Amino acid sequence: MKLAMFMMPVHPPGKNYPQSLREDREAIILADKLGFEEAYVGEHITDAAETVTNCMTFLASLVSETSRIKLGTGTINIPNSHPAAIAAQVAMLDNLLEGRFIMGISPGGLMSDAEVFGNLQKDRNAMFVEGINTVLKIWASDPPYNIQGQFWNVTTEKTMIPEIGQGIILKPFQKPHPPIVGTVVAPFSKGVTAMAERGWQPISANFLIPQWVKTHWPNYVEGKKNIGQTANPADWRVAKSIFVADDEKTAQRYGKSSEGPYHFYFKQLVRKLVGFGNRGNLFKSDQSMPDSAITPEYVTDQLVLAGTVDSVVEQILAFRDQIGDFGTLVYSCHDWIDPALSKRSMQLMAEKVMPAVNAAIAKSGK
Repeated sequence: MKLAMFMMPVHPPGKNYPQSLREDREAIILADKLGFEEAYVGEHITDAAETVTNCMTFLASLVSETSRIKLGTGTINIPNSHPAAIAAQVAMLDNLLEGRFIMGISPGGLMSDAEVFGNLQKDRNAMFVEGINTVLKIWASDPPYNIQGQFWNVTTEKTMIPEIGQGIILKPFQKPHPPIVGTVVAPFSKGVTAMAERGWQPISANFLIPQWVKTHWPNYVEGKKNIGQTANPADWRVAKSIFVADDEKTAQRYGKSSEGPYHFYFKQLVRKLVGFGNRGNLFKSDQSMPDSAITPEYVTDQLVLAGTVDSVVEQILAFRDQIGDFGTLVYSCHDWIDPALSKRSMQLMAEKVMPAVNAAIAKSGK
């Protein structure tokens, strides 16, 4: 099992913005040094807590600060940008990273972003499909372009001057394009079936209870079967909020209580997904459970793995037994309320927890 990381990121509104950006960058630089395989960063325009406004710009600031880790968008919210801009910006970042790039995409889940871009009442899933299809057509086409759609048109027929390069959108470093991943949220998601059919790979979100995470893999298997291929568990990435400490008391205080960043994170998420987004089902094993019972304390207790090295190893193996085999554990990076504890958790995760997890998996033979 490989180790990656993901940050939305979520910080307390009002926290010094340059400090948040510095810490987010430092987390990925540390992940690179510790041997994490991948790092994903989200983006939102209209959120004082989720403060990376363009994940590609943020990742570009890390090109020369990292050497081996693959950097991924987590995600590009396709309906919020013109496909030509996405195609060109991804191509440049992929070339800057010389192939150390993974393209994470989604329709975007923040309603205030949808509103600010005038998409609140539009079919954002249809925009998402047309948008990524247009990006892929741009990369697969030779100019001049003439790609017509319901939401966007892409053409350089009237203004192209081929001998000087005008009217040409550059192509990615990786051929035919960077690997594409998509975040999977909904239980029994049919979107993951479509991902498999298109050759994309899924990341199951860290804010789902295990019984809903488990539903993603059969649908991915179905999608691969539809195109005559066999699904490989190595392609499945699963995100999880994890805190590792040197002692159990610290682990529970920082990982579970209101003193730590995990409780703050889920307090934010519950307000967005339950209080406004009508997504309380994500947190319920029994759908008759009232939304009022979905408190930050309940969700934090259900979804955060916290403990010493040995305890977290056991919790990860138990989680894997619940959902099935998967290839990459995506460690969710939270606000550094206490930078020393957050860094130590990453260190213990990479140097102690994952070797023990992989040794146990190898010993069990499953």
